[in-house]
Amino acid sequence: MENPVDHTVDLGLVNYVKHPENPNYVVFRLADEERANAFEEELTSGKIWYEKGDEIKRSRKFVLFGVHKNDFNKVQQINYMVEARFKKPFIPFPIFRWALILFSVSVVVLAVLGYCEAQRKLESYESSIKGAVDQK
Repeated sequence: MENPVDHTVDLGLVNYVKHPENPNYVVFRLADEERANAFEEELTSGKIWYEKGDEIKRSRKFVLFGVHKNDFNKVQQINYMVEARFKKPFIPFPIFRWALILFSVSVVVLAVLGYCEAQRKLESYESSIKGAVDQK
C-alpha cells in the first residue's frame, strides 16, 4: 500500500508535504509556536524520531518537523489531535451560531412544506382534469 503523502498536492489544505530532497521523509509545518510545542511534546511522548527546523516564508515563521514516512499514520493522528486542541469555532459568537442553525432549519422546514403544498395542488389539478375528461 502506498503512502498517502505520495499523492498529496500542496494547495495549502494540509500542513504537510514531501521532503524536498529525501522522498522517505514528510515535513509537517506549523505556524503557531504553541501548536509546534504541543506537536513536539506528542512526538516525544510517542517516541517518534523527528528533525526540527525553522523557515521564514512571507514574513511568517514556520516550525518544521521532518518525520520518516513509515511513521506518517501515527504522526498524522498526532497532528489531528493537536489541531483539534487548538481549533477555534467557525462562528465564534454563540448567538450568531444558534441564529444560523435556526435560520437553516427554518429554510429546510419551509422547503418541505412548499413541496408538500405543491404535491397537493398537483393532485387537485390532476383530479379536476380527470373529472373534466370523464364528463366528455
